[in-house]
Amino acid sequence: MPGDGAGSAGAPAGGGAASAEEGISSAGRASATGGDGVPGGEGDAASGAEEASGGGAGAGSGVKPARGGKLAAAAVNQASVWNVANLLTVLRLILVPGFVALMLADGGHDPAWRSLAWAAFAIAMITDLFDGHLARAYNLVTDFGKIADPIADKAIMGAALICLSALGDLPWWVTGVILGRELGITLLRFLVIRYGVIPASRGGKLKTLTQGVAVGMYVLALTGWLATLRFWVMAVAVVLTVVTGLDYVRQAIVLRRRGIAERKAALEEKEA
Repeated sequence: MPGDGAGSAGAPAGGGAASAEEGISSAGRASATGGDGVPGGEGDAASGAEEASGGGAGAGSGVKPARGGKLAAAAVNQASVWNVANLLTVLRLILVPGFVALMLADGGHDPAWRSLAWAAFAIAMITDLFDGHLARAYNLVTDFGKIADPIADKAIMGAALICLSALGDLPWWVTGVILGRELGITLLRFLVIRYGVIPASRGGKLKTLTQGVAVGMYVLALTGWLATLRFWVMAVAVVLTVVTGLDYVRQAIVLRRRGIAERKAALEEKEA
């Protein structure tokens, strides 16, 4: 409208700041909803904040985009690298060699050393629950956390399984099935990331919990009915490992087909 010229002149700076704040806020929500350790989330959110900043500042009468949004987004990323969630992840990585040393101490069958090894394993499993929750709840998701968290998960579980099999407490085929599934699904997630993210299912979470309980029971030097119980808990963990692994493969195939179909439709619409 003709009478809005004066108001429009001052709008870009304020609007740009508001847009930058909204962009950063939406970036936080995007990071929070992203799966822990799953590629995609914070990087997209940060770029969203930058776009919001640039778009808001340039929406007026040719004013140069403000740099405040970009600087704020960069500051958030830099400040969040060594947050409490990432420190817990680093603690789990540090616990891996300590756990192995305790497991193999004095021949690997001393109940006292095995109890200490179980304590290290239990701390690693508990921190795994807390770091993911903290990262999502308080917008502490970082690129470092996305990479280090799944590595820490696989490292402590893999170390426990390999030690148990090396000591003769667990068949090697069980270790092969569990580790093969975990590494395979991780690779599968990266292969289909261009088409979307495979969400963590309830079955997958139950599988992780059952694996942790079963491996923890094997780490302890149990005898009698507890030794029998841990056999059945591990059997359930193996079944869940296979079933949920096949379900992830199914989801990946569906996601890929859907992504290819959408790209093809978009290309045909563009050509038309």
